[in-house]
Amino acid sequence: MKCPKLLLIAAGLAIFATVDSLADDVKVIANASVKADTISEDELKLVFLGERISLTDGTHVEPVLMKEGPVDQAFLQKYLGVTEDDLQIYYRTLLFTGRGSMPKVLESDAAVVAYVARTRGAIGYVSAGASAVGVKTLAIGVPGRRLLTRVEPDYPETLKQLNIGGTVRLRISISAKGNVENAVLLGGNPILGESATIAVKQWTYAASRSPTVAEISITFGEH
Repeated sequence: MKCPKLLLIAAGLAIFATVDSLADDVKVIANASVKADTISEDELKLVFLGERISLTDGTHVEPVLMKEGPVDQAFLQKYLGVTEDDLQIYYRTLLFTGRGSMPKVLESDAAVVAYVARTRGAIGYVSAGASAVGVKTLAIGVPGRRLLTRVEPDYPETLKQLNIGGTVRLRISISAKGNVENAVLLGGNPILGESATIAVKQWTYAASRSPTVAEISITFGEH
């Protein structure tokens, strides 16, 4: 019989791998009133932890959570670095100290999309395959570098007809002048990744004193 401790470790690794793969199937959506097309992971975390109520462009935002489940678990792990229990304790502390309030929690992809679509400044997350009619999908962008030119990737017609979508993750290298010099696929469908890479290499960012390396996510599907 296997050692119970080893079984627990194996189970934990299996769960982690499952959640990590699910993280590639989560997209961030926002109300049409949100001006930004891109949000950095740092900014996203600050918004959902109640430490910021507006984006760098001045847009007021209201975070929306999904009920505990695979999509919620994947989002919290990838972008906030916390568990559902950790987040609940954190929000209760904010409430108790009067420093914040509990965001609205909704039951499903459809409920989140509907609420975000009708609520000015709302920002939430859903599974990558969810219909996102009436809202905009935000790219997870680069901290400290404003995106000036964004070219949308081609969605291969064959994959589109088969409803094969999802999120691809890229590591990009941005020159000091703002040109994307290189893009490496980190996760997601390789065909969609190739399309995303071609598009991203045409993006331009605001100039900076030094080159930047960052990870971005691009979602293919209804948005």
